[in-house]
Amino acid sequence: MFRRENTDERIQKSPKGRFLHILGILFFAIYFVLGIAVIFWDKFPIEMESTYRIAFGILLIVYSFLRFIRLLQNK
Repeated sequence: MFRRENTDERIQKSPKGRFLHILGILFFAIYFVLGIAVIFWDKFPIEMESTYRIAFGILLIVYSFLRFIRLLQNK
């Protein structure tokens, strides 16, 4: 009566594909955490004005979300 198309079947990724997927998630997390750390770390090792430090942190966070969106599109 009703036809299900690929709802029960999932295509399993190759080991290379799984590794790259996990690596993509890892780098998303690294860039995101680094952006948060740059913004909120009071004694940041590189001497920067707070405005530049916040702008750099926001740039890292935006870049991490761009990587995450690209990761979702490759799925």
